[in-house]
Amino acid sequence: MAQFIRPVSLDDVEAITELRRTHREFLAPWEPARPADFLEIEHQRGLVERALEEQAAGRQATFVILAPDGQVAGMANLNNIVRGALQSASLGYWVGEHLTRRGLASGAAREALAHAFDVLDLHRVEACTLLHNAASQQVLRNAGFRPFGVAPRFLRIAGRWQDHLLFHAFATESDD
Repeated sequence: MAQFIRPVSLDDVEAITELRRTHREFLAPWEPARPADFLEIEHQRGLVERALEEQAAGRQATFVILAPDGQVAGMANLNNIVRGALQSASLGYWVGEHLTRRGLASGAAREALAHAFDVLDLHRVEACTLLHNAASQQVLRNAGFRPFGVAPRFLRIAGRWQDHLLFHAFATESDD
């Protein structure tokens, strides 16, 4: 069985940086505006270091998405992990343009969801997409997410506040 994700490590920083540099124009319409040094290796190293700190604190789980040859193809993360009565997280992901439409993002989303439910023992995971991002909506549906609403002016993406389609998935279908 194919493995689509593995935990990120500092050894991945160079590959992540190169992938982001190579695919910056492809990713830009789907992401927030980035600082000028975002594509510098030092900035990416800082992001991975913070992700590892957040993971150690139980607030995040960050993964690299793997291409069939084992190379880094993108990233997936479970952010904003909340315990207590909520037991929830938010899923985010991206892959390089050359590896889209190959099932990598769907496989990564499925595996991240399994990690959320089976390892982190969460109840619910949410994700969102821009209203016009049909490919990402299909990724989420393929992974078992269901749409449940629209959030107006939800996130500032590509320099402007944009509406998002909201999705969620639950660990079980019961309320127990």
